[in-house]
Amino acid sequence: MDLTSRLNVLPFGDVDARQALLEELFGAAAPGTAFVHPPFYCTSGVGTRLGEGSSVGQACSFLDLGGITIGERTMISPKVTLITEGHPIEPVDRYAFITVAPIVIEARVWIGAAATILPGVTVGHDSVVGAGAVITKDVPPLTVMTGPGHTVRRHLEPLSNL
Repeated sequence: MDLTSRLNVLPFGDVDARQALLEELFGAAAPGTAFVHPPFYCTSGVGTRLGEGSSVGQACSFLDLGGITIGERTMISPKVTLITEGHPIEPVDRYAFITVAPIVIEARVWIGAAATILPGVTVGHDSVVGAGAVITKDVPPLTVMTGPGHTVRRHLEPLSNL
């Protein structure tokens, strides 16, 4: 988080310093053709890989402990949230640990503004995720996915000590 705070205050035109900080943040050389627009937020950075020619818009948040792979020429619009971290569903386990599952965004994907992609999701190549969508399941290649979803999956047992 220290690295992202430093990244976010750099002058926009200081491309070399921004590239150096991104390489330090991601723990590997970021492709010279990939671009991250500040401000940018992430948990650790080490779990994120950017493909050639990919771009990340302003005010994106990557909770990346589970790992995030972004394919070549993928466009991620402003305010997109990629979440690889969570908590167990059952109340009795919820505060004991976090769960993680990777997100894979294949090549040439466009993710619209303020979309949210949850743990374990793969977005297939050449797909579009519409603005504001909440993606909880894999998106097949060459698919347009839009809108929020709401499905009751099951009912949980309450904690007896609360």
